[in-house]
Amino acid sequence: MYGNTSFAGQSGNEVDLSPDERRALRSDLTRVAARTRELLPADFVVGSELTTGNDGPQAMIAVQPPIGSPVSAGYTPDSAAELRIDEGECTELAQGLAASAALQVKQAMGDNNSPAAQ
Repeated sequence: MYGNTSFAGQSGNEVDLSPDERRALRSDLTRVAARTRELLPADFVVGSELTTGNDGPQAMIAVQPPIGSPVSAGYTPDSAAELRIDEGECTELAQGLAASAALQVKQAMGDNNSPAAQ
């Protein structure tokens, strides 16, 4: 699951991004966030950010469920070749984040709640 874990290795190799690479990675993050939003009801808040940390660029996609703990997936590329998030990874990340966020709601509600509808 992607709940609050990294989705790529972290070897400590710092990667410097060119402006074009930064735009491309930001675009990929936006695409993953949009795909995640499509899988969840409007009550879930989905966001992404790209920052520069001590080890180079750090990407984060997070989901705040209406109740329960937020879930996130972080990414620190080890090389310039790992900067892009392909379609398969995008789908896998979006589905994993959506499932993890839905599980947080289920766990927060517990077993004592009666269903809203039948």
